[in-house]
Amino acid sequence: MSRLEPEIALSIERALREDIGNGDVTTNSIIAPDAKAVCRIVGKQHGVVAGLDVAGAVFRTLNSEIEFEPRVAEGAMVKPEEFLASISGSAQAILTGERTALNFVGRMSGIATTTRRFVDAVAGTRAVILDTRKTAPGLRVVDKLAVKRGGGDNHRLGLFDMILIKNNHIDACGSVREAVIRARVAHPELEIEVEARNLMEVNAALEIQAGRILLDNMTVTMLREVVAINSGRAKLEASGNITLETVGEIAKTGVDFISIGALTHSVKNFDLSLTWVD
Repeated sequence: MSRLEPEIALSIERALREDIGNGDVTTNSIIAPDAKAVCRIVGKQHGVVAGLDVAGAVFRTLNSEIEFEPRVAEGAMVKPEEFLASISGSAQAILTGERTALNFVGRMSGIATTTRRFVDAVAGTRAVILDTRKTAPGLRVVDKLAVKRGGGDNHRLGLFDMILIKNNHIDACGSVREAVIRARVAHPELEIEVEARNLMEVNAALEIQAGRILLDNMTVTMLREVVAINSGRAKLEASGNITLETVGEIAKTGVDFISIGALTHSVKNFDLSLTWVD
């Protein structure tokens, strides 16, 4: 990013406040305020790198004169022991910001790596891999940025930028038709998606001319049926317990989107370290 979004800057400030508290007692006791250092971030596994610019912002938040230079592009595939970024400047700032910076890069690269695996698994189909709202509290924008850098795309950012009528909404309202009518009246400017668990609910959504239908936990056979019934009228999104082993067959049914909570809720951090050069 050429400019960090305000939400990411706030995430950085919260993370530093959480870690530093009223001061880094170890570093401040041992390292002279004018000491300088040169360090590098090194990857320790195969995967996709994301969040180096966020790491740079962590260090510059602590000391504006820190020089941070990424050595690989965001979204690049890297191998173990690859040199990812160099850092130079205040030794105190580097040591104090080390863990927070690595936490961001580790989580974001883990998300990007998982996302790339799903994207590669559906290559050659029309399906777009999407994330969900199953993100770490307070890290929504960071997690979704990592998905983009892994080659996926973002579903709605929150409850405010798209209408997604789920089963509980329908049950509370009385019918799909009534729920969609109310949503259209309240927010005609927003896209509306309706959740469906079976063919009857799909037909109800099509009758009300829903522009997008979320197909919840449907089998591959059911998905094929829905694609045929839909005949291009609505955008179709498959969701629910989708794995790397199943995503390819789901994509081949002809759905437009596949949303996967595991991109962000079950992420395994990318392994990396900060090493002292000088």
